[in-house]
Amino acid sequence: MDDLLARFLTLIETSQARLAATGEDAAARPVKPGAWSRKQILGHLVDSASNNHQRFVRCALNGGLTGWPDYDQNRWVELQNYQDAPWAALVEFWAGYNRLLHHVLRHIPKEALAFRCHVEGSDKPLGEAAGSYLEHLEHHLRQILG
Repeated sequence: MDDLLARFLTLIETSQARLAATGEDAAARPVKPGAWSRKQILGHLVDSASNNHQRFVRCALNGGLTGWPDYDQNRWVELQNYQDAPWAALVEFWAGYNRLLHHVLRHIPKEALAFRCHVEGSDKPLGEAAGSYLEHLEHHLRQILG
């Protein structure tokens, strides 16, 4: 878990600077034809941080987690209208939320990392769920940053 946390913090720090350097116009353009814009992808990552924050804490407190409301990513992104949000505000919020999530993961008791999280067809220990979250984050940051 220490390696994951170090990788996570480095990713937040290095990505925030690169994201902040992206202009508003570039952030609003789709990353490829028919795809989400950088704003929409980053908004999706805010949603992901929010959902995973709840999952991680509930799993740790309850000795496991079974079931979770479905996340309809397209409808969430559309409803929240990330496309019209100021890019700088999205970047700051994303970075701050992930720093908080890093803090939360750092303080989850070691024994809780083995608790099973059954969410959206996936069943894995909390520690692995945290690793999957980081992989998801890396995937989408590659889409945004190239």
